[in-house]
Amino acid sequence: MSKDDNWGDTMNLTVKDAAKLLSVSEKTIYRWIGKDIMPTFRIGECYRFHRSELLEWATSRRLGLPASAFSEPETDALPLPELIDCLEAGGVFYRIEGRTRDDVLGDMVAHLRLPEEADRTNLLQALIAREKLASTGVGDGIAMPHLHSPGLVPVTRPTVTLCFLDAPVDFKALDGVPVWALFALLAPTLRAQLHLQAHLGFVLRQPVFRQAILEQAGREQIFAALRQVSESVVR
Repeated sequence: MSKDDNWGDTMNLTVKDAAKLLSVSEKTIYRWIGKDIMPTFRIGECYRFHRSELLEWATSRRLGLPASAFSEPETDALPLPELIDCLEAGGVFYRIEGRTRDDVLGDMVAHLRLPEEADRTNLLQALIAREKLASTGVGDGIAMPHLHSPGLVPVTRPTVTLCFLDAPVDFKALDGVPVWALFALLAPTLRAQLHLQAHLGFVLRQPVFRQAILEQAGREQIFAALRQVSESVVR
């Protein structure tokens, strides 16, 4: 089987691979490259892509990816996580301290519910590296810190941790608004991480949940608002 028929080399996808993964034409890929709006790097005269970066980028832009794009044979049989379960597992924390992005990420990591064997120093360094690659700020003062490649931290279940900052901090978000709330995502697989990012993006646009976040409501009120939104979608 050729490399064009699989995603074995996930850090060295060609333009042809990227077009197939995103179900677009190679011409479209080159147009996006020309506009400097998609994550890519060059090896000589050739463009190359990282699969997880492409999927994250495409998900954030709501490109409507085919289900096959998220295929991970070793985990496809596992059910996707429920956001409410992940948030209850990760918890909600208030008054996270720090005057800079790296400072608040450090205090956030100190609050995360991690396995005992997890190296918090390495996790913090990985989160900072991810922010340097591209801000995880999604606008309106909210960011979704996450790892560039899931699996760097030994977690067996995905978690979402909501942290309200003691004071807004510049995260270099595209809209320029300082960040005051963090949704930290940790997942064992890329499939689970992208699912949570997409679900979070959706619920943050729903008035009842968004208002609870804007008001920095109590934990139970936030959980209740999320359940309400989730149940309305199921109906």
